[in-house]
Amino acid sequence: MKIIKSIFLIAFLYNVSMLYAQHADIIIANGKISTLDEKNSEVQALAISANRILRTGTNEQILKLKGKKTKVIDAKGKRVIPGLFDSHMHMIRAGRFYNSELRWDGVKSIKRALEMLKEQSQRTPNGQWVRVVGGWNEYQFEEKRLPTIEEINEATGNVPTFILYLYGKAWLNQAGLKALNITANIDNPSEGLIQRDINGNPTGLLVAEPNAFILYSTLAKLPNLTKVEELNSTIQFMSEMNRLGVTGVMDAGGGFQNFPDDYSITGELSKQGKITVRLPYFLFAQKKGSEFEDYKKWIGMIELHAEKPTNKVDYHAAGGGENIVGDAADFENFLFPRPELTPVMEFQLERVIRLLIKNRWPFRLHATYNESISRFLDVIERVDKESPLDGLVWLVDHAETVSEENLQRIKLLGGGVAIQHRMAYQGEIFVQRYGKKLALNSPPVKRMLELGIPVGLGTDGTRVASYNLWVALYWITTGKTIGGNQIMAKENVLDRTTALRLATHKGYELIKEEKKGKIAKGYFADLVILEKDYFAVSDDQIKNITSQLTIVDGKIVFANNEYSNYAPTPLPVIPSWSPVKYYGGYQNN
Repeated sequence: MKIIKSIFLIAFLYNVSMLYAQHADIIIANGKISTLDEKNSEVQALAISANRILRTGTNEQILKLKGKKTKVIDAKGKRVIPGLFDSHMHMIRAGRFYNSELRWDGVKSIKRALEMLKEQSQRTPNGQWVRVVGGWNEYQFEEKRLPTIEEINEATGNVPTFILYLYGKAWLNQAGLKALNITANIDNPSEGLIQRDINGNPTGLLVAEPNAFILYSTLAKLPNLTKVEELNSTIQFMSEMNRLGVTGVMDAGGGFQNFPDDYSITGELSKQGKITVRLPYFLFAQKKGSEFEDYKKWIGMIELHAEKPTNKVDYHAAGGGENIVGDAADFENFLFPRPELTPVMEFQLERVIRLLIKNRWPFRLHATYNESISRFLDVIERVDKESPLDGLVWLVDHAETVSEENLQRIKLLGGGVAIQHRMAYQGEIFVQRYGKKLALNSPPVKRMLELGIPVGLGTDGTRVASYNLWVALYWITTGKTIGGNQIMAKENVLDRTTALRLATHKGYELIKEEKKGKIAKGYFADLVILEKDYFAVSDDQIKNITSQLTIVDGKIVFANNEYSNYAPTPLPVIPSWSPVKYYGGYQNN
């Protein structure tokens, strides 16, 4: 017995000694570190070993883990948080086009927006276009108005130009109309309107009537970047996300984003170990009428639950959606009435839902309106009776007008909800169409949380709302739009800690990914040293928070200002005329 006790004692002392013998690769000290653990602890310091959090605690406790090769970073009293996770964004598509786009996100006046448009027109070469693709509205501008087609033509001259406004409309300048051969003789497409003057000549305004097909199909006709430029563009966009403190994105597919061809850029970067944002992605069937065949093919191609490499940042298929079938598309364009889904929608959707559940594929459904959600839930409930969901991940995206009854149904079926800051960009036009009362709880996020429904926060960037997740945190904690108008009821907004949880570990919990989104022992080392303290700044300043240093999977992927010496060497932006080279991404001017 004494021998056995001695063995146990030796083993115990050995383990203790090994714990203190293990040196950290990175130590961050002197911080205000929000762990977001169960106790909502705030600590001074943390240690990272490989790609995991080794320990958190006081400076004294953590500095004991310093070795000869340990990198010690002084947070200088700054706020440190887990890396942000956007639970709904179109990052793969956005990355391919980022370097070609002029971003008006955050621009504060029409005057400055038009200056940028003119400057970019002067540097854009023959054969390319100037394009502004989402992330803005008129209420962010001091002038509180949209640009006119006359102003756009004057600023851009003979350089073809495309400007997208929400899901509602887009402008082509005269050079753009000519390049696409849009004349008085051309008919309206079956799904859209070309505005004309009294002589029948196109004015340059394209209207999403009844849906956004005319906008996206026109955008798809514009020239692409080369493969080398798309690789660079995607790297630049990931760096922009890291600059904003984002370390993970759940990609929701998207229109005109075809698998596998349009995933080759991120696939190649993943093989090269150059992905700097965790990137689980959902597959979005593109061709109306053949969705069942597409999903059947993809299920045969992809093993969702295969063991993932431990030495690379996550990049893997996570399921199907956000649009499962074309007949179930209830896109939101609050400039026009809610679309009525076709009578055959249930038949088309049920076939695919049965297939996904049978093969244990998680799925997500684009559902803005309660009327659509009711019909979707009818289908899911019917399938569940014969092929139980049994804990399978599934979620509703958007859910702005979801009812109490349907929230109860989602809860009973074990579903989740991914909400985004679309009302921060479309709140005013929502009120103009549906009234103030309905807007007060659109979406009813507090009620979702009261019911215990898993909820994640995201942006739905980049073609309508901006990709800046800090705007989402501003919106959900204030109820205000980017124009500063109080649209959501103050009783429905969240405190800053709860909101931050939805933008970190709660987002990962939507898809049942563990050990992510907190600063706690054993969790993946994804974290951010913030430029401004999220918990101390005024409401308006939340929108403009950025990172000073971002770590993903235990590696420093972005650093700025006093931490610049820790930063990886930035990749030069190509092509040379890229707006990103001159303006960057999200603006603050």
